[in-house]
Amino acid sequence: MSQAIDEQTLQARARQQAWATSHRRRARLLDRGSRTLTFVVVSLFALTYVFPIYWMVTTALKTHPEVFAIPPVWWPANPQWHNLWDVLNPAGPNYSNFAFWSYAWHTAQITLPATLGTTISSSLVAYGFSRLRWKGRDVVFYLVLATLMIPNWVTLVPLYILFNKIGWVNTYQPLVVPSFFGDAFSIFLLRQFFLRQPQELVEAGRVDGASHLRVYLQIILPLARPALAVVALFAFINSWTDFFNPLIYLSNQDKYTLQLGLYNFFGQHMVDWPNFMAASLWVLAPVAILFFFTQKTFIEGITFTGLKG
Repeated sequence: MSQAIDEQTLQARARQQAWATSHRRRARLLDRGSRTLTFVVVSLFALTYVFPIYWMVTTALKTHPEVFAIPPVWWPANPQWHNLWDVLNPAGPNYSNFAFWSYAWHTAQITLPATLGTTISSSLVAYGFSRLRWKGRDVVFYLVLATLMIPNWVTLVPLYILFNKIGWVNTYQPLVVPSFFGDAFSIFLLRQFFLRQPQELVEAGRVDGASHLRVYLQIILPLARPALAVVALFAFINSWTDFFNPLIYLSNQDKYTLQLGLYNFFGQHMVDWPNFMAASLWVLAPVAILFFFTQKTFIEGITFTGLKG
């Protein structure tokens, strides 16, 4: 009798082990399958985003017949590397009529101060919303966020009339000065980051006699470098790639930015796709290089600013 019970126990244990082994195999297969599916989906999305850049590069290196060839030429037989340098040398033998260095200097005159102004002003306002206690603070903050829902078209005409009356049209002031009054999205990001910082640090500084400005400069800002980098990167990209605002406020071609110069070049050379794509690559290059070297800080700042509501 006991021998029969022992055999049944062994058989039950064997069935349990077999079931556990089968379960682990299924779990491993499901895990591999999900990883494979995730890799395939991510790769497809990556190819979707990378393909336009690849096509831009190949078009910049093609000859005119290759651009319009059917079926399409995926890589030029004889890459025209000189196209990349022709657009940087408008006085050279292959004149392209794209004054890259002049346009880049004009764009830098707008982008650098606008980036600095957005970062400084937004961090100051975010500090006031996160660390200073005053009546109506939350209401004002929600009003600031509400401005994100106002389309640019609504404020376009009043702003143009205002800037025209004070003589700022056809100057860089309308593209730079507003950035020193804060940006709603940047204020929101920095406020979320400041709220994650320990309140005890601010209180300790205040107990030691530090003013709010000193606390902001010596305690808050050093700890907020990732978030500040995110705001600065967003501000730089928005200003560097801005086409609409320079189009509205700049009428003199001697003050055109890269985006306006690229549009003007496109209008003058409708069929010169290789040079147009080469110029587009040079316009895109600073943003791509900046993001490549700051992506770690950028991702860190985005992660931290999105953790606390």
